[in-house]
Amino acid sequence: MFRLWGKCVKENHLIRDLVISDRDNAKSRTSMVLDAVTELCRTFDLPEPIWLNANISEFQRSAKTRFHQDNFIEPLDFDYLEIRVIEE
Repeated sequence: MFRLWGKCVKENHLIRDLVISDRDNAKSRTSMVLDAVTELCRTFDLPEPIWLNANISEFQRSAKTRFHQDNFIEPLDFDYLEIRVIEE
């Protein structure tokens, strides 16, 4: 089972968080990550972040990354959105 944890943080305080699970082992890891981010953003009522090269390389290295204001078109009411794979 694939699980991704997403959390919004403002001034070092957790504002909201959610764990997204995906049991479809036929999908690729990339598909599962992108689908989970889409569901996370839909649940938090956020636009989807733009994956910059720094986000991609950080996610490939450590299975986590942070999306700051420069990853979004609309203004945010928090400092960053962090995603982390917690189970594969």
